[in-house]
Amino acid sequence: MKRALSISCLWICLLVLSSSVIMGQDNHLDITPTPQSLVQKNGHFILNSKTSFAIGKTQRADLKKVAAYFQSKILYSTGYNLNIKNSGSSNAISLQIDKSLKIGNEGYQLTVTPKKVIVKAKTPQGVFYGMQSVMQLLPPQIESETIIDNVAWEIPCVEIKDEPAYGYRGMMLDVCRHFHDVEFVKKQLDIMAMFKMNYFHWHLTDDHLWTIEIKKYPRLAEVGSVRRNADGSIHRGFYTQEQIKEVVAYAAERYITVIPEVELPGHALAALTAYPEYSCTGGPFELRNKWGVEDNVYCAGNDKTFEFLQDILEEVIPLFPGKFLHIGGDECYKGFWEKCPKCKMRMQKEHLKNLEELQSYFVKRVAAMVQKRGKQVIGWDEILEGGLAPEAIVMSWRGMKGGIEAAKQGHSVIMTPTDHCYLDFYQGDPTVEPNTYSMLRLQDCYKYQLIPDSVDASLIMGGQGNLWTESVPHYRQVEYMIWPRALAISETLWTDARLRNWKFFVNRVEQQFERFDRSGVNYARSIYDPIIYPHWDKEHQLKIAMKTEIEGLSLFYTFDNTIPDIYSNMYTDTLSIPKNASMLRVAAYKRQEQAGRLIDITIDALKKRAAEGEKK
Repeated sequence: MKRALSISCLWICLLVLSSSVIMGQDNHLDITPTPQSLVQKNGHFILNSKTSFAIGKTQRADLKKVAAYFQSKILYSTGYNLNIKNSGSSNAISLQIDKSLKIGNEGYQLTVTPKKVIVKAKTPQGVFYGMQSVMQLLPPQIESETIIDNVAWEIPCVEIKDEPAYGYRGMMLDVCRHFHDVEFVKKQLDIMAMFKMNYFHWHLTDDHLWTIEIKKYPRLAEVGSVRRNADGSIHRGFYTQEQIKEVVAYAAERYITVIPEVELPGHALAALTAYPEYSCTGGPFELRNKWGVEDNVYCAGNDKTFEFLQDILEEVIPLFPGKFLHIGGDECYKGFWEKCPKCKMRMQKEHLKNLEELQSYFVKRVAAMVQKRGKQVIGWDEILEGGLAPEAIVMSWRGMKGGIEAAKQGHSVIMTPTDHCYLDFYQGDPTVEPNTYSMLRLQDCYKYQLIPDSVDASLIMGGQGNLWTESVPHYRQVEYMIWPRALAISETLWTDARLRNWKFFVNRVEQQFERFDRSGVNYARSIYDPIIYPHWDKEHQLKIAMKTEIEGLSLFYTFDNTIPDIYSNMYTDTLSIPKNASMLRVAAYKRQEQAGRLIDITIDALKKRAAEGEKK
């Protein structure tokens, strides 16, 4: 929930001043998401083999877990196995619970002096986030999974007071179009935790795969988790219930709540392939092996459909101790309902005026099952159609409109609009990016403003980044699509909007790249690449404009097939195509070094792109 602003103008000035110090003097102060207030002091705390964690005489089990988590991370890179003690007056990292602090439950206060590091919070979760900031204050080698010698493990002296702007800070991963195993999911949870994200939305069922074991209905895993692709290859994968428990426990250790999504009434073809009797037509079906939306959906007129879903939920719900369960509700084709005798009878019996009300009936009936078992339902914004279920939370993806409508009805909202949060889109020029669609640059994510003027801000829980995997088959590509754009989303959800600064953020992203390198995380460096915009002028001559996302880059280009360098022509304004040119080559330089990738694009491809732009 959006907290009341509590930062004085003085704190804002201090942050701006400290930011200038950070950027000018000490790159190890580049914490992401940026704290609500940060003041740099003189000196450093030196981490060494004699440093210990001090967790108080009460030896709180929850603080001991936090200390042990970071003890393990520090051991990997430094070789120092820091002791966990009751107290320590010097050379200690003191973890403290203080219920009197005037911050939220996820907030923390961090004080670093040459003698001691003190992390205070009202909860262990706040202490955990404070320690994540401590880790970012250390040199980036701290993220290495092997011991690094000859590093000064210095933590700059600071005073930080910090807490999140929103209570819901999430990431969604679709494992139905392309499945990813438990170890990969755990790795993404580790990275999310680094940047203080606290909800993992796990998209587990769809038309293309069913990926969660349901013991009462074994064919869901046996049949629904195996897809024959159009090229004849097989794609398969599902999680056993024991694996689900393992991931949920792993996430909880990092203060991340896992939200499962079991799609209904549409996006259900994998389930219907296994159990076609719950469709309107009776099948037979095959898992969808092309992208897009499937027409076949659960039959809304068959009571056994709801018994089937109730049985599934009775197995799913105990696996996820968090408060929320996502039931989808999006892109439901209603053509089969319109023709189905059972669905027509349902509409007549329930006095439903149209198919939208039938969808609402379906969602409300399932929502009641979920709520009866102590959970709160989340659905995509289509669940507004025909009327919202009581207490349902709307996840607004088709822009902000659905979220605004839901909030006006008094419902809580999670804002995740495509134009700021869909991480499966291109993030750089399509010539050098993995093949996908649309465009979402890092700056588009950073412009994300969650609160429309017309709604009660307290109803906006937060937001999340979404990665759908139609065009993302490989786990390394998943990371490439998520990072660093999820860093921008993390900051928009943690840091007050008035403190956000694009130039300062870019500087911190560049510092995070080295941490990603050290920890083996793949990521995109697309911020250094220009986007090329070919177009036809009034005389129908092909012209080329180029735009960079960040300042300080120079673009050099050639039309003669040579590789551009700092002695080539530098882009300053719209280009005309030289006669007989067959290719444009562009490279971005930062000072004297190449920063972006070499972009090669044929003149024919530029003409095609210009023509497509005219059609739009």
